[in-house]
Amino acid sequence: MDDQNKNLILATVLSLVVILGWFLIFPPEEQAPSPEVDEISTAPTEDLGPGTASDAVPGSALEQAAPVAQEAPRVTVETPSLTGSLSLRGGRIDDLSLADYHETLDPESPLVRLLSPVGSDTPYYAVWGWAPVGGEAGPLPGPDTLWTLESGETLTPDSPVTLSWDNGEGLVFRRTVSVDDKFMFDVEQTVENTTDAPVTLAPYGFVARHGEPDTQGFFILHEGVVRMTDGTLEEIDYGDMPDLEPDARGAGRVDVAEVAGNGWTGFTDKYWMTTLIPEPGTPFRSVVRYSDRSEVYQTDAVLPAVEVAPGATASSETRLFAGAKEWEAIRGYQNEGGIEGFVDSIDWGWFFFLTKPIFMLLHFLNGLIGNMGWAIVALTVILKAIVFPLAYRSYVSMARMKELQPEMEKLKEQAGDDRQKLQQGMMKLYKENKVNPASGCLPILLQIPIFFSLYKVIFVTIELRHAEWFGWIRDLSAPDPSSILNLFGLLPFDAPDPTSFLAIISLGVLPILLGISMWLQQKLNPAPTDPTQKMVFAWMPWVFMFMLGNFAAGLVLYWITNNVITFVQQYAIMRSHGAKPDVFGNIRSGFKRKPKPAEAKAANAPGKPKK
Repeated sequence: MDDQNKNLILATVLSLVVILGWFLIFPPEEQAPSPEVDEISTAPTEDLGPGTASDAVPGSALEQAAPVAQEAPRVTVETPSLTGSLSLRGGRIDDLSLADYHETLDPESPLVRLLSPVGSDTPYYAVWGWAPVGGEAGPLPGPDTLWTLESGETLTPDSPVTLSWDNGEGLVFRRTVSVDDKFMFDVEQTVENTTDAPVTLAPYGFVARHGEPDTQGFFILHEGVVRMTDGTLEEIDYGDMPDLEPDARGAGRVDVAEVAGNGWTGFTDKYWMTTLIPEPGTPFRSVVRYSDRSEVYQTDAVLPAVEVAPGATASSETRLFAGAKEWEAIRGYQNEGGIEGFVDSIDWGWFFFLTKPIFMLLHFLNGLIGNMGWAIVALTVILKAIVFPLAYRSYVSMARMKELQPEMEKLKEQAGDDRQKLQQGMMKLYKENKVNPASGCLPILLQIPIFFSLYKVIFVTIELRHAEWFGWIRDLSAPDPSSILNLFGLLPFDAPDPTSFLAIISLGVLPILLGISMWLQQKLNPAPTDPTQKMVFAWMPWVFMFMLGNFAAGLVLYWITNNVITFVQQYAIMRSHGAKPDVFGNIRSGFKRKPKPAEAKAANAPGKPKK
């Protein structure tokens, strides 16, 4: 077998091993059912002093009863991107749906619901309040406090609303909520002290999620707590929260981080996020907690305590991001809103140094072309152009090795069974002709990090969700929906369900084109003479076809485009160096009938004329 084929087999097998090994080492986690929930406490505080953040550990004097499902007046939330309401019971933001996102491709399907009130199947909400710091402050507003709508009727980007509550003992609390046209709320809390004594309070906010949500459970995706603490991104999976350090009372689990001045904390899903963001420059204590009893997940932001003098008013401001993880919106909040590292709330993964620029380029191309599928094709062309200098040297080396085939055959005849002599002769031949026999692996090896980075981009970024290409490809983040089992829609029955066993063999158009493109690329060189290597070589394209058949259509489209460009490049370079790839001849030879042993023996019999 010539070295070009050997290198191609080696690189292809290595790619297969890397991809399969990745999935074997990091299998998807099994899903656990969502538990029932009975209670949750507010962000507790202890030993608070003026100008300091809450200790924010259990054992607090502030601990209050869990929010309960109670009817209460609501204030409608209506923006170009959000629809829902906030409850006057606790002043919670607990009912939000995303106006631009549906659960399925069907435009009549329900909107994606992000936040849900207590009493629903999946309570998920944000609450704010004040914690006492020493002394007696009287009653304080809690999760079940019934607020009064003081001003405003509907919360829109042009009309904030203000809630108020009087504790009856000289403290008047107000909460002004505003929202922009995307996903950012601004919550300003004020407390007016009408007593004749100072009072010290610490403002806080928390996001609570009752029960573990349904997650993708895939190893390359983080879902759970995400927070930034002075430039350090921290991630805690839902499954890891029950293993946090026990709190002081042994009733739950807790993780505390002090933030000097820049940070945020919240929960992230694959495409959606709910995050508390204190004003930049404000120190706070970030607390992640999990309740063993009620199985509630919570993340708190407890801000520095303030002393409110008699007759004075103190205020605190916190933002809440609740929406889709759109790159442009999040980058805008980071660059223009001063939220440090906010774009890293998108899970760029281990290859972030590749995934970030790849996504930025893909996003730019999509804006330029107006179609994400053609943007992927254009991205592939650009990536191939960037790595072309390395690939060129590799293809040139492969072409020169082709030229050396006659001399290599002579070496094999001269060496006979002496493998050491053969190896020494070949290395000398390579050295004299400045040929690197391993260079044939380079073009395919270069694809591996790019492949994984693009896979990450397609899998986690919302810009690829429900992105159309043309025809039947209406979601580039999902597998090709067509199926060979119903002749791609010609037969009167649907393709197998993606979760069924038949889905493994239910290949769509794109996976089949992928297999054909890999097969044609192989035909640039004759098949190996060794029977085992020849079999591996013959089956490899079809193995990849089935292995990648259920990958996202966008990723398969990238791989097909990459194969086509590689074929053209390699063919042109080989021709420019005197090698003439006989593609059609190699294809025909693969379909020739193998002679039976008796025929082969007769053909090689002494005196038999050779054809």
